[in-house]
Amino acid sequence: VQLVESGGGLVQAGGSLRLSCAASESIFSRSAMAWYRQAPGKQRELVAHLTRTGSTNYADSVKGRFTISRDNAKNTVCLQMNSLKPEDTAVYYCNAGTYYNGIYYSGFWGQGTQVTVSS
Repeated sequence: VQLVESGGGLVQAGGSLRLSCAASESIFSRSAMAWYRQAPGKQRELVAHLTRTGSTNYADSVKGRFTISRDNAKNTVCLQMNSLKPEDTAVYYCNAGTYYNGIYYSGFWGQGTQVTVSS
């Protein structure tokens, strides 16, 4: 299983970043996909998830600013992050999991990519 994130970096508050996660076809085709993040000293939190049928859900803290999408032809899931705030600073992780009865269950993890938002 391989999930490889890219696109992190340093951006000023109010700016945008786009994270990408390339997955192996065997996992991508049968998984719901998600992005998590973990800030220093905090627990890892679910930022957004996307089911195989295209349903999405977002953490309240990012609604209206972040958009998750998947490209089935490229086995890629992306997270477009706009209007970034310093509190969005974290390591962002791609996840391939399962969505069942309204709950996202985490599965395989990527290595993470750092996002830093300066004020």
